[in-house]
Amino acid sequence: MHNLMQDWPLLTSSIIDHAARYHPNRQVITRSVEGPIVESNYAQIRDKALRVAQGLHRLGLGRGDAVGVMAWNTGRHMEIWYGAPGAGAALHTLNPRLFADQLVYIINHAEDKALFIDLDLVPVIEAIADKLPLVRHYIVMTDAAHMPETSLDVLCYEEWVAGQDGDFSWVQVDERDACGICYTSGTTGNPKGVVYTHRSNVLHAMAEVQPDMLGLSSSERVMPVVPLFHANGWSIGYSAPLTGASMVMPGRDLTPAALFEMLELGVSLTAAVPTIWLLLLQYLEAEAKSLSTLKRVVIGGSSCPRAVIETFQQKYGVQVLHAWGMTEMSPLGTVCSFKPEVLEMDTDARVDVQETTGHPPFSVDLKITDDEGAELPWDGQAQGKLWARGPAVVGRYLKADELATVDGWFDTGDVATIDPNGYMAITDRSKDVIKSGGEWISSIELENAAIAHPDVSEAAAVGVPHPKWDERPVLIIVRKAGCDPSAQSILDLVAKGFAKWQVPDDVIFMDEIPHTATGKISKLQLRQVLKDQGYQLPG
Repeated sequence: MHNLMQDWPLLTSSIIDHAARYHPNRQVITRSVEGPIVESNYAQIRDKALRVAQGLHRLGLGRGDAVGVMAWNTGRHMEIWYGAPGAGAALHTLNPRLFADQLVYIINHAEDKALFIDLDLVPVIEAIADKLPLVRHYIVMTDAAHMPETSLDVLCYEEWVAGQDGDFSWVQVDERDACGICYTSGTTGNPKGVVYTHRSNVLHAMAEVQPDMLGLSSSERVMPVVPLFHANGWSIGYSAPLTGASMVMPGRDLTPAALFEMLELGVSLTAAVPTIWLLLLQYLEAEAKSLSTLKRVVIGGSSCPRAVIETFQQKYGVQVLHAWGMTEMSPLGTVCSFKPEVLEMDTDARVDVQETTGHPPFSVDLKITDDEGAELPWDGQAQGKLWARGPAVVGRYLKADELATVDGWFDTGDVATIDPNGYMAITDRSKDVIKSGGEWISSIELENAAIAHPDVSEAAAVGVPHPKWDERPVLIIVRKAGCDPSAQSILDLVAKGFAKWQVPDDVIFMDEIPHTATGKISKLQLRQVLKDQGYQLPG
């Protein structure tokens, strides 16, 4: 008794087919790179994606080829999101904020044969084109009227798409074929390529839309502020069409005023890193504005300060969903929604839980271990190395000889606790954890405590070498404009939530803190800066 059910491959093309067939009129609203706000829908996006696939096929690109895209979140990007894999190719999303040599490395390493480029990003590619021997086609994502002057030999996207007749079928691929490629930011050495398959992306999207995760449906309107080039776009490019949820695409303008304008177009769910929301909340406060349709906000990428959670919920009535994931996990690992045990708690205790990163969906399995690999208890106290496994978790990096897993588990590089209800809290990156006298101090928890100070705009905690204790924590602080907090007032605030030996030994004020290309604080550079300055601990 086998093969009693249909063999229906899990392909991303079936997601956009479903959206176009059953939710054809659901809007995709974009602030275009040219300027105006434009509207499309799933039927139109599928039609143009099919023409993109046909056009790539005619250029001789298909199975086994990689196609790059460097673009902001727009309807056109969604057309290519489905069009390139629909031609059998793998879509390689490129972060325009990477350094030139990193871009050259990843475009050549992925062997991109064609590049789709947003209008304003053409100069980024022009500057490195002579170092890209494998790229045969450059396609500028605009219409004839807006084509830029460029030294590149380019195609005009809208004219090229209009030149296809649409009499084409998606190229038949295996569900385990490559669908997308995203490179990690590579804190040390070269970035590493994570290759998503059609199967992994479809299963991941189905996990992400569950009620305890993003809870998507056709009555939602979702605005992904997180770029499609960042960690598989948090998979929203698949999850929204899968459920028929309408999309609002903010384009390149992510200023608070611009985001507010787009949020007011009926957005019920949005997603971005904490910095974006800190700025938006400051804007709402300064302009005395409120949010008329927003119900839920997903915050991930780095730890979310308690003050942000409380302001969203208590002042604006917007539920915060703290989330954790990685490029290597497609990216969803956990979402902090409320299980019955948490709903029974009082408001303060519930916000305590919301500072954790939540629990995983079906299809993600987690464990924590000590340095010897022994599993640690889920008591909310024991900190250990966090491991993950699942059908959308990386097994091997692109072109790597060795597996990325140990006994089927992927080492996330994070240090975490898990509580008895299965809520996981990241306490650090394993390379950033501060080890003082053999005990671990969480840099993330120190930073969140310091950022609660009204005069602090950004905080970073790092360990500096100490002759007796191995390492001691210090805080690096960026002041809010026009404010001059004392070091002692910051330490006093932190001391309220920490044991005496965990309180930092010093506060260092800087004008700015170095960040990686994905916007995270670069502890690596920060430690180097302190070293170069010959920094010594007081006393």
